[in-house]
Amino acid sequence: MKRSMHKVQQGFTLIELMIVIAIIGILAAVALPAYQDYTIRAKVSEVILAADTCKTAVTEAAQTANALPAANGYGCEVTGTAASPVSQYVLSVNTDATNAGQIDVTSTGVSGLSGAASKVVTLRPYADTGTTAITAGSGIAKWVCGATADGTTMPIKYLPSSCHG
Repeated sequence: MKRSMHKVQQGFTLIELMIVIAIIGILAAVALPAYQDYTIRAKVSEVILAADTCKTAVTEAAQTANALPAANGYGCEVTGTAASPVSQYVLSVNTDATNAGQIDVTSTGVSGLSGAASKVVTLRPYADTGTTAITAGSGIAKWVCGATADGTTMPIKYLPSSCHG
């Protein structure tokens, strides 16, 4: 009678465990920076949303006013200080007279914003789909923000996709 010398495998070998750990390490090295950028983009969305009230005020003035207001004359502007910001991620919202109806939103300097701290996002209205600036009595066909709007210092990787073009 012959004895069978088969041994049942009892777990993983050291090399198999090392390969699994290496794969997890590579995935973590790729995922962590992407996740950090994602969380900053979510915080920057508050900066973009802070301009909504001013977008409405500028649109209304462009359609109904006989003359466009001066800088910071639309009634939607707010300015905070480093000690008392407008919100956790918004320091100020201002309008510009040089570029009619332009809205400049400045982010706070909180450490959670990393590379997006103390940066400006500019939103500029246009009377048509081209580049015609708004005038009193004209409508607004589009808003341009991000790298294509003068005055934006916010890195493009933190801006929403609507501000990339």
